[in-house]
Amino acid sequence: MRTLLVWRQSWWILGFAALMAFSGAGRADAALDWLNRAAAAAKQQNYSGVYVYHHGEHVEVLRVLHRTDATGELEKIEVMDGTPRQFLRINNDVYCHLPDGKSVRLERNAPRRFFPALLPAQPASLLDYYEAVLAGTERVAGRPCQVVTLEPRDGYRYAYTLWLDKQTGLPLKSRIVNGNGSVVSMFVFSEIQIGKAPNAQLFRNDMAGKRIQKASLDKPAAVAWNVTPPPGFERVQEAVRELPGKPAPVTHLVFSDGLSVLSMFVEPADPQAQRLQGLSAEGAIGVYAREVDGYSVTTLGEVPSTALIETGNSVKRK
Repeated sequence: MRTLLVWRQSWWILGFAALMAFSGAGRADAALDWLNRAAAAAKQQNYSGVYVYHHGEHVEVLRVLHRTDATGELEKIEVMDGTPRQFLRINNDVYCHLPDGKSVRLERNAPRRFFPALLPAQPASLLDYYEAVLAGTERVAGRPCQVVTLEPRDGYRYAYTLWLDKQTGLPLKSRIVNGNGSVVSMFVFSEIQIGKAPNAQLFRNDMAGKRIQKASLDKPAAVAWNVTPPPGFERVQEAVRELPGKPAPVTHLVFSDGLSVLSMFVEPADPQAQRLQGLSAEGAIGVYAREVDGYSVTTLGEVPSTALIETGNSVKRK
């Protein structure tokens, strides 16, 4: 009898464990379904609205217009306060109309998109590095949203929370939280209209009398570099850029896991200029700087210090 009781208890434990495993897998699949909806909605839906960007102590209000038609994707972002800036994305090319009204900065094949397009085309790739969990329903901009949390599986990235419109899946709010529970940055719509295509005339790219500045130069970097980013981060862009206040072009490398992003700038070290060394911060953005063979290497992003330090310390000349 005792043996039978032990067997029954063992089978109950195994059955309960299996049930929990299937339940957990079901929840993960449900969360992934929402992430897939969100990734598609940000590209395919027509929408217009106003959102607020909180970044440390910095706050900006932006207006977004997004239209899809036979020509592809059109997106316009206007900064509503502070220095006037306007970004126009035509498919994969981004035109930044500068405040002087005379210059337009052009970024071709831009790898990163504007909020609410935060997710990669295939969100399943994120699940190797984040645990996706459904976290109830809340309202944003007067619309019911499904909340999805993405908890990091290691110490190289922060946690994300997304509020996805129940009807369309479009992200209406996103928040990044560090390991201490502090908010690193947040986007949130205050008003939005979904489903109505903004007039095509609103996307007219007025280039009359303006000078185009290419954001990246059509030439290879003067020195090639080997960089080993944290697991899951891949190099998504490499460019040589002319930056304000810099006497020579700067090599710019971008690494991403599909959600988190870190950037690296490499330039000849100027012995006359004051240079960053070690770990610091620019608002909510972490910064790590060091010198390698006469070059200043600066790594920055909304990622834990561990990711910045390990990436910066991995840099070697080819």
